[in-house]
Amino acid sequence: MTSVDIREFAHQDLTEVLDVLRSALGETALLRRTPEQWAWKHELNPFGRSLALVAVSGTRIVGVRAFMRWELITTRGETVRCVRAVDTATHPDFLRKGIFRNLTLTGVDLARSEGVQLIFNTPNPKSLAGYLKMGWREVGKIGVLVRPSVRLLRRCSDPAETHYLRDQNHPVLEISDRSPLGLRTPRSEPYLIWRYQRHPTARYSYVRVDETTAFLRSNLRSGRRELVVSDVIGAAVRPAFKKVIHESTADYVVAWHNKKSPERRAALSVGLLPVPRLKVLTLVANPLVDVPEVSAGLNSWDLSLGDLELL
Repeated sequence: MTSVDIREFAHQDLTEVLDVLRSALGETALLRRTPEQWAWKHELNPFGRSLALVAVSGTRIVGVRAFMRWELITTRGETVRCVRAVDTATHPDFLRKGIFRNLTLTGVDLARSEGVQLIFNTPNPKSLAGYLKMGWREVGKIGVLVRPSVRLLRRCSDPAETHYLRDQNHPVLEISDRSPLGLRTPRSEPYLIWRYQRHPTARYSYVRVDETTAFLRSNLRSGRRELVVSDVIGAAVRPAFKKVIHESTADYVVAWHNKKSPERRAALSVGLLPVPRLKVLTLVANPLVDVPEVSAGLNSWDLSLGDLELL
C-alpha cells in the first residue's frame, strides 16, 4: 500500500486541493471552492496567511487541512493569537486511514511552533467527536434569535429575489468598537472591508443609523426569505435593529449574539426571540496556552453570526 506523507501546502497544489474539497464536502452557491474563495480566505485575510497542509499518496493529493489565522481580544485588553480549524477534507477514496487525524495533529504542532495560543472552530456533527478525541473542548452550543414576519404565511418566495431590504445604506467602516465582554474579534476597518465587502460569493447589505451599521445577508432557506443580521457595530444598536425590522422584506430576520451583550438586549427588545432547543453550531476550542475564557464557557466569548458564518 502506498504510504501517505504530510507536507506544507504550496501554491501549485491549489487545483488538486480544491478538487479534494469538492469531492469530500461539495459546494454551494455561497461556498464555492474556487481559487478566488481560497485566496480571500487563506491569503488576503488581514490576520495573516493560513497554515495549510496536504496529505500526499504517491504524487496525488488526498487530504487537506487549513488553519485560518485569527485574533481575539480579551476583556483585559490582551490579544490572543488564534487559528481556526477550517477546510479539512480527505478524498473519499482514502477514508479511514487516519489522514484527518494526522493532518490535524501535525497542524497543531505547526501552530504551536509559530506561537499560536488558541485554536477554535465549529465542526459539523460528523467530525465533532474526532476533535474532542484530539483534545478539543466543547465551549458551548450556539442557537439563533428569530423574528418572523406575516410574510412567512404566504407561499414560498421567488428565488430570483436576492435582496430583502426596501432600502440600504453605505456602511460606516471607521468604527470605534465597544469594549469586549469576552473573547471578541477586533472590528478594525481592514477586517470589516475584507469580511463584508470582499467576500467572493456572499453579498452583504447595510442599514445605518448615525454611526452604527448593521451588516446583513439575504438568504433563501427552504424556499423562505431569510435576512441574517451578521453583526451590528456602533453605539445606536437598538435603533439599528429597529430599522432592520422596518426595512426588511424577508419572511423572517435571524441573529445571534452572546448573552449580556448590548446587541442581544437590543435584538430581544425589537422582537427577536430565541428558538427553544434549536442549536445550529457547536463551538469547540483547543488552547495551546492557558486561556481562561475557554474553560469559562460560551458566555466568556463575545461573538456574532458574522464571526462564524461562511468561513
